[in-house]
Amino acid sequence: MLRKDVLITGNSYHIFNRGVNKNNIFFSEKDYKRFIATAIHYKNFLHKFTASSVSDPVSEKLDKLRRMEKPKIQILAYSLMPNHFHFLVKQLEDGGITWFMQRLANSYVHYLNIKHRRVGPLFQGRFKNILVDSDNQFLHLSRYIHLNPLVSNLTTDLKKYAWSSYPSYISNYNDNLSESKFILENFKSEGGYERFVLDQADYAKSLEDMKHHILD
Repeated sequence: MLRKDVLITGNSYHIFNRGVNKNNIFFSEKDYKRFIATAIHYKNFLHKFTASSVSDPVSEKLDKLRRMEKPKIQILAYSLMPNHFHFLVKQLEDGGITWFMQRLANSYVHYLNIKHRRVGPLFQGRFKNILVDSDNQFLHLSRYIHLNPLVSNLTTDLKKYAWSSYPSYISNYNDNLSESKFILENFKSEGGYERFVLDQADYAKSLEDMKHHILD
């Protein structure tokens, strides 16, 4: 079935999805690593992702020869949670986001079904998208994405949460998936983005706690 909305090249979007019935989509550290490795692959290459790509996804000589001349998307921020994920993505080529998300989801579901001997859908339908239409929204969305593990009590230190682009934003660490320059250039001082995120941490966490009290 075709999507009702058209994703416009040059625009950026909040891309997200969760497991069916809010069930988990990641069950182990290996699953997180596989999802990220698959995302890195389809951000850079057209050919099918295989298990051999996991063992050495960066240095394979063949992959270097197959690297896209022009990427279809740019991933600006991401966060993976046990039962859902968030991406902040800019589309660089017509159909790029849909192409990327379909291959990422199909490859990961295939891997997980074999590993856990499961059948049936993993995700709650197709991915969802919201247009990011202002610089202010850009900044606040990146903060929202990066705060997710903290407000969900998955970590007390965002710097140590491995399944997010946040560590690459506040250090020299390169996760090979996200590109932080566009957002970080809005902050003049070193540590400015980190302060921007953490200044809202307590407020965001209080809202999350309030939501759970209301729903319980």
